[in-house]
Amino acid sequence: MEGPFQQRWPWLGPDLQTLRDSVWPACLPADRGIARSIEIGPGEELIAFEDRPWGAALSPGPPRGWVLLLHGLGGSSNRQGVRRQALALQAAGFGVWRLNLRGAGASRPLAKGTYAASCNSDLLPVLAQCRQWAGGLPLLGVGLSLGGTMLLNALAAQPDGLDGLALVSSPLDLLACASQIELPRNGLYRIWLLQRLRAQTLADPFGLTAEERQSLEAGGGPRTIRGFDAAITAPRWGHRSVEAYYQAASPLAWLPERAPDLPPTILIHAADDPWVPVAGALQLRQAVEQAVEQFGPINFEVLISAQGGHNGFHGRKGRTGRSGRNPDGFKASWSDGLVRSWCLQRSSGGRLGRAAA
Repeated sequence: MEGPFQQRWPWLGPDLQTLRDSVWPACLPADRGIARSIEIGPGEELIAFEDRPWGAALSPGPPRGWVLLLHGLGGSSNRQGVRRQALALQAAGFGVWRLNLRGAGASRPLAKGTYAASCNSDLLPVLAQCRQWAGGLPLLGVGLSLGGTMLLNALAAQPDGLDGLALVSSPLDLLACASQIELPRNGLYRIWLLQRLRAQTLADPFGLTAEERQSLEAGGGPRTIRGFDAAITAPRWGHRSVEAYYQAASPLAWLPERAPDLPPTILIHAADDPWVPVAGALQLRQAVEQAVEQFGPINFEVLISAQGGHNGFHGRKGRTGRSGRNPDGFKASWSDGLVRSWCLQRSSGGRLGRAAA
């Protein structure tokens, strides 16, 4: 397991930790992922890029397991954090499927609309297909930010869909997150996210309704994430209001009672996350501790570091080694390494020891 997180210069503080991948992207190897199509409904598909193990971990035999890796809000399979996490897992001998959700990346022309924090009608077919592709090998899930929320909601409907799940900076209470991103300090984040969401939605080759187009174009579009979800996400996914959507899609509403029933799960969160309030993770950790007192040991861990920002965790250690396929090496984040260690434990059948946070 990784030791306590220690941020490294010059990425000091929650905002520089959060922005590092955008303002100073790491030099990663060329993307050699192979596009795999997954049917999710009549005439609709999603694209996952398949990454095979490389380097010293590569052997003539099969991978030690497979990992379904999901991006977050406004992202895709080629985002810096997604690719870096995939490379860290490949170096450990795992195969990875980097999924593009509905409306994102390579999936944009193949399925109408956009994804949501709860999109089980998309993810349950994906889990079934990945289970088939895995061919009896362990199938683990890794969700970055909102991608973890989606996988949690999918496991609520199908607990055996994965053999384990790792979450990094994932929202548990959507209303609290929407309120957090509306704070004045987060104005630039809010503008950046809304620009990406608006562009993804307007690029829909299947078209928009007149009401949707008007809401996106009038006055430059919604000014808040809550406004975007009210105009686009909630009605598209059959919710009567944005409040009803947030309530239905927030795992914190059911996790305290259901945690013992889930496959082994780890949630990694930073107390200084500027996007996702730490209160949800703290509440969940307390609920897990109470469940342990009542039911005995359960394989659900909540690790909270004092620093790290949102899906940042750029620390003093983390170089993932050199090989013929990765001659330059690359700097994995602390959470990349923690997820890699956790997946190694899961694939070998061991129980993960508690890391210092």
